[in-house]
Amino acid sequence: MASEQAKEAKLNEKIIGEFQQLRNEQRNLVNNLNTLEMDLKEHKTVIETLKTVDPERKCFRLIGGVLAERTVKEVLPQLIENKDFIEKTITRVNEDLTAKGQQINKFKEEHNIKIRGEQMSNETPKSEEGEKKSENRNVLVSN
Repeated sequence: MASEQAKEAKLNEKIIGEFQQLRNEQRNLVNNLNTLEMDLKEHKTVIETLKTVDPERKCFRLIGGVLAERTVKEVLPQLIENKDFIEKTITRVNEDLTAKGQQINKFKEEHNIKIRGEQMSNETPKSEEGEKKSENRNVLVSN
């Protein structure tokens, strides 16, 4: 009987570990998406600025940690190409993020995983919410 409980505890730990790994992968995707969106915004700002200046004007571009002197007409097409690539990458990362969310939800359903903070806030009446708020700490529970 004790060995069955030990096996079940190890299985639960393994399931929780897999779930936490999926959540970490999802967080990494979100972080990558945020970085890409900031890069896209910077590219758009630079492109709009460079469109208004003389094409023969000198500009400097940071390439692998080294500033390279170029002209606007040389840099602008490269920036536009990079911006298009970043937009495609953002689309792909969004698709990956959606798929990861679906995978996490499926995993939660398969293993009957509930996160305490999510369920308690939906089930408690409004009069008890003030008392229970200090208790909600988003703890992962496996049944």
